[in-house]
Amino acid sequence: MCGCNSGPIGCPKVPRRRGGAGPNRTRQRRNSGGSPPLVGSQGLSLASAALYAEGMNRKPDIELRRGWTTGACATAAVKSALSKLWTGAFVDPVSITLPRGEQPVFPLAHSASGHDWAEAGITKDAGDDPDVTHGCLVIARVMQGAAGTGVVFHAGAGVGIVTRPGLPVAVGEPAVNPVPRAMMVHEVTELALRHGYAGDVVITLSIPGGDILAAKTWNPRLGIAGGLSVLGTTGIVRPFSCAAWIASIHRGIDVARADGLRHVGGCTGATSERVVQTLYGLPDHAMLDMGDFAGGLLKYLARHPVDHITIGGGIGKMTKLSQGARDLHSGRSQVDLQALAKRVARPELAQMNTALEAVTVGGARVAEAVATDALGVISTILGAAPITVDVVIIDRAGVILARSGTPP
Repeated sequence: MCGCNSGPIGCPKVPRRRGGAGPNRTRQRRNSGGSPPLVGSQGLSLASAALYAEGMNRKPDIELRRGWTTGACATAAVKSALSKLWTGAFVDPVSITLPRGEQPVFPLAHSASGHDWAEAGITKDAGDDPDVTHGCLVIARVMQGAAGTGVVFHAGAGVGIVTRPGLPVAVGEPAVNPVPRAMMVHEVTELALRHGYAGDVVITLSIPGGDILAAKTWNPRLGIAGGLSVLGTTGIVRPFSCAAWIASIHRGIDVARADGLRHVGGCTGATSERVVQTLYGLPDHAMLDMGDFAGGLLKYLARHPVDHITIGGGIGKMTKLSQGARDLHSGRSQVDLQALAKRVARPELAQMNTALEAVTVGGARVAEAVATDALGVISTILGAAPITVDVVIIDRAGVILARSGTPP
């Protein structure tokens, strides 16, 4: 499972070499004009802002342009197409509101309509991220659905279908991540209220050529057949080289220490960060954007300690950490389900598709074993550093599955 946008149902990223761009990144500075249009950005953390201020003057190689997820592109396409269906006119350019309040604007790259349907397409701009879906056309076709059916999603050409359990989308459903689904439902609801329609809409998403590109992702291994996934938890692709990301973690630790913080949190993604921050009432600058780089965070903390660190994450990445991985990216480490099955004496878990499925089948015992083993790995990396540790493992909804260690 990959950390790109917490991407739980397939990863579009090309594996990167440590410390720089991946072997397939050929678009270092595609657009000297900076990021795509954005209104209302919440901005960078204090630590990241400090890194960028330093990097803009000293490290041009990390001046990377962000982009938009397939989920954001699909949502914009749905809004424009539905406007055509219900008002007779496409919205071009089309603006949407992302989960954190940003309002990107997308020009249409495709539009078509018939007497009972309309479709719009957005060309995905992944910024300077090594994403195989950069430049893809994300198309949404909308039709009025039967009364009372709500919003129904279909997979068109190039969008995958989930064929194996263990993912947050049911078997047989299009591989459209829960957050993009919610974003599209939101736009349907808003437009329905505005124009006096029932919000019963059939959305068919297509990505021409997606079936070919999917072979470069983890989708086939995860049992996603026929195409790409529509991903994204924030709507934004924020590209970082490995070295730049680790440097931002280090700066975050420096800021926390300088401010006298005694307790910091390192989490694999936005959901685990929210859970840990809420659990302990930590301020924003105590939350270190660890992402996949557990080793980079812990090794620096061993040399620059605080009193306490809470490590939080989902079951997939935390299982990798518990098995000794220090880099949790899907291109550089994998869950060993056979080892996990042996660890909890449940042989059948070796046949599961993901760690999420294993914990669903195996229950609390699996999550508790992962938490205990992760604590041991963390303690080994920290060595003799005077730091106490606790581990928090969550599911995709943010529910705590297991904890280990000594809370502060």
